[in-house]
Amino acid sequence: MSDNPAARLQKLFEGHRLTPTQRRIAHCMVRGAAEVPFLSSVELAELAGVSQPSVTRFAVALGFDGYPALRRHLREVAPAEPPRAAREESYNEYQQAVEGEIENLRRLATMLADPAPVEEAGRLLAGSSPLPVLGLRAASSQARGFAYFAAKVHPDVRILDEGGSMLADRIDAAAGAGASALLCFALPRHPREVVEALEHARGAGLTTVTVADSAFAPVARYSDLLIPAPVGTGLAFDTACAPMLLGRVLLEAMADALPDAQARLEAFDARAAARGLFVD
Repeated sequence: MSDNPAARLQKLFEGHRLTPTQRRIAHCMVRGAAEVPFLSSVELAELAGVSQPSVTRFAVALGFDGYPALRRHLREVAPAEPPRAAREESYNEYQQAVEGEIENLRRLATMLADPAPVEEAGRLLAGSSPLPVLGLRAASSQARGFAYFAAKVHPDVRILDEGGSMLADRIDAAAGAGASALLCFALPRHPREVVEALEHARGAGLTTVTVADSAFAPVARYSDLLIPAPVGTGLAFDTACAPMLLGRVLLEAMADALPDAQARLEAFDARAAARGLFVD
């Protein structure tokens, strides 16, 4: 089992059907995996924004007699000593936000120790032509960034970054043109349209690959392959360094699975040089 506390907690929750409130608690615990074994049920409830009885019911749903039994188990699989005050008291809120993102990137690096999910996603995306890339609202910039670079190595990338009644039509058009997979970036707050679009895509026969902030995100139910990347919540608006980097990792995996990716890149560079597209 991984030495990462968050990964251990993830394993604990797998296979359990959790209510939305319980998924919220689980997400909160994964985010604060190093601290959770030392929290009381009241403290965990406050951290997750739920009631104390909800924490107790959550522990029972996982098969424990109550929260004390769950906490004892967590202490067995967590570091023996409580973590040091991870943030220096002298840090201001901006520094704390940066430190939080650094920790999110460390968690992503730990997850990528097992490259199998990313490699599988790369094969699925490379094998789909056209390749629809979905991202609405907060996730639209992630989808556009991926699509911009993906178009340099993939023959047909279709960006889906606008909601509305035509979104389902565009998914159907991609499926009709031969698409076999859809890549989705889903970040908080999760738009209902994204959930509905993923459900529609699966109904159209597409395999859905999703980058989300958590394995417990609302989109998980409609994702054939979900790869989580945490977002930062230390500022007024969430920060998404880890999802962006995961998108670039998926690009690399997709390019590795495309036999003509290098040739396409070289052809683009030659065209760009001929047009004087970039300034050195």
